[in-house]
Amino acid sequence: MVQSLWDNTKASELQSGLDQLVYRSNIIGSDRRVCNWGGGNTSSKTTVKDFRGRDVEVMYVKGSGSDLATMKAGNFTGLRMEDIRPLFEKPEMTDEEMVGYLTHCMIDSKHPRASIETLLHAFLPFKHVDHTHPDAIISLCCADNGKEIAKEIFGDRFVWVPYVRPGFTLSKMIAEGVLANPNAELVLMEKHGLVTWGETSDACYAQTIKIISEAESYIEARVQEDKLFGGAKYEVLPADVRRAIAAEVMPTIRGAVSDVKKMILTFDDEADVLAFVSGQNSPALSQVGAACPDHLVHTKVVPLFINWEPNADDIEGLKAKLKEGVAAYKEQYKAYFDRNKNEGDVMFEAAPRVILIPGVGMINTGKSWAMSKVSGALYHRAIAVMRGATALGEFVSLSENESYNVEYWPLELYKLTLAPAEAEFSRKVAFITGGAGGIGSETARRLVSEGAHVVLADLNLEGAQKVADEINAKYGENRAIAVKMDVTSEEMVKAAYAETALAYGGVDIIVNNAGLATSSPFDETSLKEWNLNMNVLGTGYFLVAREAFKLMKVQSIGGNMVFIGSKNSVYAGKNATAYSAAKALEAHLARCIAAEGGEFGIRVNTILPDAILQGSAIWNGSWRNERAAAYGIEPDQLEEYYRKRTTLLVNIYPKDIAEGIAFFASSKSDKTTGCMLTIDGGVPAAFTR
Repeated sequence: MVQSLWDNTKASELQSGLDQLVYRSNIIGSDRRVCNWGGGNTSSKTTVKDFRGRDVEVMYVKGSGSDLATMKAGNFTGLRMEDIRPLFEKPEMTDEEMVGYLTHCMIDSKHPRASIETLLHAFLPFKHVDHTHPDAIISLCCADNGKEIAKEIFGDRFVWVPYVRPGFTLSKMIAEGVLANPNAELVLMEKHGLVTWGETSDACYAQTIKIISEAESYIEARVQEDKLFGGAKYEVLPADVRRAIAAEVMPTIRGAVSDVKKMILTFDDEADVLAFVSGQNSPALSQVGAACPDHLVHTKVVPLFINWEPNADDIEGLKAKLKEGVAAYKEQYKAYFDRNKNEGDVMFEAAPRVILIPGVGMINTGKSWAMSKVSGALYHRAIAVMRGATALGEFVSLSENESYNVEYWPLELYKLTLAPAEAEFSRKVAFITGGAGGIGSETARRLVSEGAHVVLADLNLEGAQKVADEINAKYGENRAIAVKMDVTSEEMVKAAYAETALAYGGVDIIVNNAGLATSSPFDETSLKEWNLNMNVLGTGYFLVAREAFKLMKVQSIGGNMVFIGSKNSVYAGKNATAYSAAKALEAHLARCIAAEGGEFGIRVNTILPDAILQGSAIWNGSWRNERAAAYGIEPDQLEEYYRKRTTLLVNIYPKDIAEGIAFFASSKSDKTTGCMLTIDGGVPAAFTR
């Protein structure tokens, strides 16, 4: 049940009315049962000094494109009430006229564009107003008998407004309804949400929670858990089986939904999802429509529901149904677009945002991990609404055309333009071995800086996790994950790719970078030393590349491999026979894979660095002493020795190699495969010939 999160001590420390509005908004948004991600809006009317020092009545309202849970003072828009109030006398106003007019009402041109529902707040004669999307209230508003049930719960204290898309007309209808009912304490917006108000910020919030609690109590008294969604039809598979199935099928899904633009996938098997996907009535119920207009841009009108009997032995059957289902969904979406399109509309990707699999769970798609999770979070809310609505009556939604006109509404699409522009590696997943080391970590930072999601695979899990934590702190939750992997273990390599598929849906780029180095005269090279080099640098690179190749073929959207070889791949290093031979093996292995990968759009290229001492576990061990001894110098003289032997007289650093990797992984080298690139400052003995 929803609980009040208001803290009087914390609220009393806030100096301004705007600060209190920020606080109220944040606690409203922090409970997604109260307000959807990115949805809802709040306002506060107060008096401020204008640029001439005059007292001016101003309404602060949520700016477009913000999320209540995280927004700050700068995300609100201040508007002069004396300029807005005359609008109430107008008989009608288009969206374009409204947006243009409100721009002139702003007290600061640097403020964000005002919320689509600004006039809803302005026309109500209350100092503080909340518009939210509580699960319990939308359950009521999306029940076919919702208005009658509302009378049982709220008596004559509510105003019921039939569905109208947000804007001038709806705002005026709400205000007129409230003015006509002196007992009104709330507004119920059919198929949409709740409006509440108060004379103080805390009173407004308290009213919001009170009204939601009344609806929740009424609904929960009528919910029969064993009969939800028609009762269970399918068996829920065990957790480990569900995850294994998801990891197996997600690359298939990723390929199917990424024909226009690549998608990042997430998997969700929370209890409410499992109850819904396994319900008798759920296949039909899921196709009724969106549970709230705010969901549409992120979930589309309906999910893809897979008609599959849960069976861990029928993975191939599930894959076939997923391919067929995605293809059919895209055709249906194109037809929906064609039936409803307005002049100038441009169709989004037709692929589903929500995929439901009985007994397994939900798979979501999006341009990033974060946006894929948003689609999933909103469908959790849809499940909660359907749960409540079907406990009261029949679940109903917007008509197809109403849904379309929200999904492709210019004022809703404007919010999407506020997101950061996509970059070179946006929508791509990079798998980096040796991720905790100097080259691996620097490569991860470089790729993430241009939009990638990265998997840092390393035997040193603690080190890889440290790099992942650093990246996530800077770029956002789950942009990087760490996995423990020994490249010589076939089981661990397969498990790491399964974990990658479960985390992001698949892989686009692999950086074969795990390494070690040993040094000894040829006649003193032991079989153990030889095998160690061959196992890590030969077999390890083979296993990592082979499993990636399989996964990329399943996705059928191409792929990119970058091998980190060495100057020694083409140069016979003194006292380094095992290492040099293994590095030569890597370079030729890459060319062999490139020859086979071309028809699948899989490119494979190799970088040949030299003497990367910075941040290297290899160079901080015995290898440094061994190489110094081979050259007859002291270990601390190595860096200068290597610099002087280059034709450019430079040292090479991990960031230099990361730049080379980024080039080979990028669209700039789309027509290059089977290539070797030296990044060594120019060592004549290693010039390819």
